[in-house]
Amino acid sequence: MKRKVIYKCVIIDDEPAAQMVLKSHIAKESFLELVAQCYNALELTDYLKENEVDLLFLDIHMPEVNGIQFLELNPEGPKTILTTAYSEYAAERYEHDVVDYLLKPISYNRFLKAVQRFLSLQQPYEPFIPQTLSIKVDKEIVQINETSINYIQSLGNYVKVFVGDTFYLASATTQEVLSALSPRLFVRIHKSYAVNLTKITTYTEKEVEIEQTLLPIGITFKRELFKRLKEMRK
Repeated sequence: MKRKVIYKCVIIDDEPAAQMVLKSHIAKESFLELVAQCYNALELTDYLKENEVDLLFLDIHMPEVNGIQFLELNPEGPKTILTTAYSEYAAERYEHDVVDYLLKPISYNRFLKAVQRFLSLQQPYEPFIPQTLSIKVDKEIVQINETSINYIQSLGNYVKVFVGDTFYLASATTQEVLSALSPRLFVRIHKSYAVNLTKITTYTEKEVEIEQTLLPIGITFKRELFKRLKEMRK
């Protein structure tokens, strides 16, 4: 069963009445959690230094540092829905790549539409469930948790499955073995090798290292490998 995702959000507005409206709307959505209410951008800056936030409801017209100035100073900040009583600011949505722009007074239906836009930008949560690889070794079935596999070496119609300091020789092709493993973990790096991405300690343009063993990177597999390694660092 998929775990329910709760998104942490913050209201930033110098008007208590405007905050109350948004607070009421947020309370109706079980996937949103209001974690803070700030009255200016300076309070928000201090809060973000110590806390993770998924979504900001940011008022544009505020004293000292307004909402637009905050976005300019924090281009890598959380996803933002702008709020304002002034319709002439609508273009700011496009200039600053915010999720949406809400004009006060904010109706629940319009609020919900903005939140749906935010949800459409999120990656769906997919829990990782490790697979168990069942292979025939010397007429016996051996079961191996995929997270313990370092890499797989192809030997024609046989494969070596390396686990720690040992390996299992099985009558199977590399593709048959990979089809039983999680594509999130394993990637082919050479016509003769497939590796567990989490086991790679270092790598260069030509090879990867797993437990002090160097494995070659084939030219045709390089782009996909580096793409997957980059994704893991996000």
